[in-house]
Amino acid sequence: GCPRRLLLVSNSTLHGGGYLGHCQQHIQSFLGQKVKRVLFIPYALHDRDAYARTAREKFESLGYGLDSIHESCDPVEAVRKSEAIFIGGGNTFRLLKALYDNSLIHEIRKRVLEDGIPYMGSSAGTNVATISINTTNDMPIVYPPSLQALGLVPFNINPHYLDPDVKSTHMGETREERIRQYHEEPNTPPVLGLREGAMLLVEGDKATLQGVTGARLFLRGKKPTEHEPGTDFSFLLTDSNPVNL
Repeated sequence: GCPRRLLLVSNSTLHGGGYLGHCQQHIQSFLGQKVKRVLFIPYALHDRDAYARTAREKFESLGYGLDSIHESCDPVEAVRKSEAIFIGGGNTFRLLKALYDNSLIHEIRKRVLEDGIPYMGSSAGTNVATISINTTNDMPIVYPPSLQALGLVPFNINPHYLDPDVKSTHMGETREERIRQYHEEPNTPPVLGLREGAMLLVEGDKATLQGVTGARLFLRGKKPTEHEPGTDFSFLLTDSNPVNL
């Protein structure tokens, strides 16, 4: 089977807590003791230096060294030598464009899907782990050469999934309606709506919902379904074929 190990987190910060505070135990369990240093990819935010400082402080507090790829003179080589990869949140279009611009799509796929190094994403970093960024919530502030992403899993995710507010007077589309519009297009994959505080752990061909909140699953042509932490989503890994980049 595939050696991939992924921790795909909906959000970096949960209300009332600090950066990655709500998932730090999951991070330590996921990375374990074999990983000593994490390669951080801060491309989703403009101020990469400040972003790297925030991430480094957190990971060092958990016992891991952190190298930021933007400080490397050779990003491809940094990925090739990495023990683990973490891609943080921000603007998904900016992030994906930078991954293409630095020729990192193929290299990250190889390290994760063939070499089996751990991959962690939060928010935009979770979006780019999927087939495409078609279901991101972000504005297209830059233009990546493609909306196809890393394809580490054969479906899409909508981080920060929001349920409709029955008291709201806002008349725009709900998140559910926008995902349904996406599924009106042919051959569109499943979309997993991860609420704040939720994350998906993928180990080989097994996927499990973790965290403190549930998720909503959207399949083309079917009614969405509700799922609690602990749900086995492994069927999402086998019912479709990963995108070929």
